[in-house]
Amino acid sequence: MLAAIAAAFLFAGRASANPIWGGQCGIPAAPTVWGEYGWPSLLPILAHPGTLLAVTSGADYPGQARAAGAATYYFDLHMANRVGTPTNPADPSTIAAQAQKEYTYSVGQNGGCATPLVVENELSGAGLATPWTANNAQYRANVLALLQKLHALGANPVLLVNSVPYLSGDALDWWLAVAGVADIVREVYVPAPTVWKAGPLLGNRLLRQRYRKALADFTSIGIPPNRLGIMVSFSTQTGGGGREGLQPAASWFQVVKWEALAAKQVAADTGAGSVFSWGWQMWNAAETDPDKPKAACVWLWARSQPLCDAPATLGPQFDRSLTEGQIVLPSGTFCSGAGGGSITVRELRALQVLTGDRDAAMTALVERLTESRWTTVTNAQVLAAERTVIADSFRGSRAAYLAALAQAHASLAIARAALADELRRAALEAKLPVAAPSGDDVETFYATYPQLLVRRVQASPAPSWLGGAKTGLALAELAPAQIFTLPGGKKAVVDTLGGAVTVKPVGDAFPLGALALSSARPAITAALRSFARSQAFEAWTIGKQNALETRMTCLRDEFPEPAAVDLTDYLPFLRIG
Repeated sequence: MLAAIAAAFLFAGRASANPIWGGQCGIPAAPTVWGEYGWPSLLPILAHPGTLLAVTSGADYPGQARAAGAATYYFDLHMANRVGTPTNPADPSTIAAQAQKEYTYSVGQNGGCATPLVVENELSGAGLATPWTANNAQYRANVLALLQKLHALGANPVLLVNSVPYLSGDALDWWLAVAGVADIVREVYVPAPTVWKAGPLLGNRLLRQRYRKALADFTSIGIPPNRLGIMVSFSTQTGGGGREGLQPAASWFQVVKWEALAAKQVAADTGAGSVFSWGWQMWNAAETDPDKPKAACVWLWARSQPLCDAPATLGPQFDRSLTEGQIVLPSGTFCSGAGGGSITVRELRALQVLTGDRDAAMTALVERLTESRWTTVTNAQVLAAERTVIADSFRGSRAAYLAALAQAHASLAIARAALADELRRAALEAKLPVAAPSGDDVETFYATYPQLLVRRVQASPAPSWLGGAKTGLALAELAPAQIFTLPGGKKAVVDTLGGAVTVKPVGDAFPLGALALSSARPAITAALRSFARSQAFEAWTIGKQNALETRMTCLRDEFPEPAAVDLTDYLPFLRIG
């Protein structure tokens, strides 16, 4: 049954691009509907055709809002009075009557509309894991019953959720049942000082990522995005997740603008059905803020300029940019980094075919973009490496090489880029300083790998796998594999990532354990330094990738986990030396 519910949800999400209550009771029919918890003194700013304002009770406010052109919805501030709490649930026999009473009242508050939007504030204990206590189980049953009854009466209920939900076990069934009769709106209150301190790029990214995560928690269990929304806060009091004392007001206005733009972007990317705001109310001293009218204007203007003229209201000192810190990329670009360099959608798709994993492909491309800033690999070097691969692994047959690439789902361009990555990595590794291994490390290696082959060779120029010497013991797994198949006493040219090396083997290969430790020490030291350099490179590139990502913009804020990705794991025949 749950599978059927989930399938129905997914179909509904594809079939309908806007909330199911859009177009009812004067509410705009739009892909994403925006609703505000307003305040009487803010009616001249917030009440316009195209806006949606909360009403709770009393006086002429609902009528005044509608007279100004706004639609209205009922906001139940005290759901706990109807359903109880997780530790003290209400008598379940009272829920139907409570729902009927609330429905009747909300119809009256919404001008007689029989299908009012009713927002319930708010679920307690969303993150409580199952099995639930008997009291919490009854509380959850009460909440569900209230929503179901409101839905049956004709209302469109919305449940506010103020914390990360627990979505497994019996809780999963409960959430799916809720989504069958109500929208779910996740409150995401990011303190303005935190956003402002992060700056335009990272501050906007922080907001978008928080909003995306809040929605993804629910879409991950099959709830369609058009039945989901987010609520952001513009509260003034400390601890309300809004302004939180941010000064000057100009900084606050910028954060308000960023919140609107972030919500708009995420809603467009995800198909979220609604965005609600909270905190415009000024019902006590802590919430009375003379800057709220201007902030409200900025909030409206940032999402739709005709709703309020923020530049005229705030004057020339107001930063009216709607692009700073936003995801603004050229067509076909997936990521772009400050200072140049980009990743195209086409590159990502092509590399994903090779890796079979989107994250691995993304990481490899970000790593390439990062390391390209630190060293240059020429086209001549890449073509020389390609000739080496064809000669060594395909007996000089270019046709066989191209066939191997096709079988691996890699183009010639991908292979050449992977070779460039190899060359670049070798050049960068060579520059990293590492400490000499300890005597204990050398002895441990010697005792652990007695069967590892070694071969005495002469080499020019002096290679790193001989510890920078021209004569010494080449160690298997470190030195080029060809060295152990060459005829003794004859010179041969061996291609490596560090360049061509002329090698003359002296004698046959033999096990490392056949040597005295004192004789084996130089070869082991060279090997351990090489391994340490590889580890140092991994730490170095991860650090540089992290730094680059703080200056990058990517579609949908998709950033991979930084790592050192070796594409020769997917194309092993490209490994050189």
